[in-house]
Amino acid sequence: MSTVVRDEKMLFKFRSADTVTGVTRVTVKRIAKELGFNETQAIHYALAKLAKEVLPAYEQDDGPLSKQELAAIDKLEPQDQPFNATKSLF
Repeated sequence: MSTVVRDEKMLFKFRSADTVTGVTRVTVKRIAKELGFNETQAIHYALAKLAKEVLPAYEQDDGPLSKQELAAIDKLEPQDQPFNATKSLF
């Protein structure tokens, strides 16, 4: 069985003025020209940069360890050996 992949499309409406949450088509054209991209490439580039900035790079963990997990670690870690913890490597 073959899988058909089709491009998803989205309507993009430009703002009438540049704001914190939107830009005009003139601005996109200027960005594209500066980068040597077409308008679509410039929009994809901007969204990719934003994704790296705001989305986590890894899945959120389960939070702090439970008392049971800490007890299991204590049981596995030899307690009779000296341990010298440091707060910083630098």
